[in-house]
Amino acid sequence: MTRRGLLSVAAASLLALTVACGSEAPKDAALVLYNAQHEAVGQAWADGFMAKTGIKVELRNGSDFELANQIAAEGAASPADIFITENSPAMSLLSSKDLFAQVDSATKDQVPPQYSSSAGDWVGIAARSTVFVHNMSLLPDGRLPASIMDLAKPEWKDRFGISPSGADFQAIVSAVYAVQGDAAGAAWLQGIKDNAKIYQGNNAILKAVNAGEVPGGVLYHYYWYGDKADGGANSSNTALQFFGNKDAGAFVSVSGGGVLASSKHAAQAQQFLAYITSAEGQKILSDGDALEYSVGSAVASNPALKPLAELNAPDVDLNTLNGPKIVGEMQRVGLL
Repeated sequence: MTRRGLLSVAAASLLALTVACGSEAPKDAALVLYNAQHEAVGQAWADGFMAKTGIKVELRNGSDFELANQIAAEGAASPADIFITENSPAMSLLSSKDLFAQVDSATKDQVPPQYSSSAGDWVGIAARSTVFVHNMSLLPDGRLPASIMDLAKPEWKDRFGISPSGADFQAIVSAVYAVQGDAAGAAWLQGIKDNAKIYQGNNAILKAVNAGEVPGGVLYHYYWYGDKADGGANSSNTALQFFGNKDAGAFVSVSGGGVLASSKHAAQAQQFLAYITSAEGQKILSDGDALEYSVGSAVASNPALKPLAELNAPDVDLNTLNGPKIVGEMQRVGLL
């Protein structure tokens, strides 16, 4: 071989080695987690993962659609490696834009399919149940709505509270549309606009119901359970109704986790997703004080909660929950 040929082979080998090394994440590189879950939950998972693997995780906290819209705007330039949420509509938004990588098959197997994306690009990491909280003196058990759909009827005017500006209630509205269809969903939403008292946040609803300011309210279960665990200052006069019967009001909202297709540390990001859905990661959730349901690796939820298997939730394809559409519908009737 000529000297020029030897130099060409050497140069090609050096280039190949450089590319190969460049494709691996540096040992001290931190994963960037866009965290729309409770900050304490995201941090506990990050700390547990680092203790197990030595890989650092940097949290950037925000709300579901705040971070989802940021990722969509950043596109392939996003610094995020992983995105986790409180509700699934923000996940389905990014899934519809093909911004997630496929989840490793072993990780998918850790989570029942009803709690994950039908497209296989994100998985459930936690869950929360829709409930109707009621003041026991103002609304005893025999006078409760049989269905969340009843709240649109005239007799419920000014008798329940909602927090329409939050991603929680928007996910519940998404479920009503998914279960009942667009026409029935739109009619119900107009009735809710006419009837509901508006509050800023689920804790504000709980406090108002407990004080007798309003007889009932729609929220997620863990606000009530969390207050009970903390002494019951804002829940002592209240009880929960779980609608069950596959009613739209029995919707179980799933918190999702996905690896960004643009992640520069894809293997490590998949490893993190596998960790938080593993038995160890889910036990961190169930042992903590967030009081959300665990959904992965057959780990039992906090024993204080009504068992997930008893909620009789409706069957909903989580990837069909259309957050932007629902925001538009809520704006149309004047709830946003």
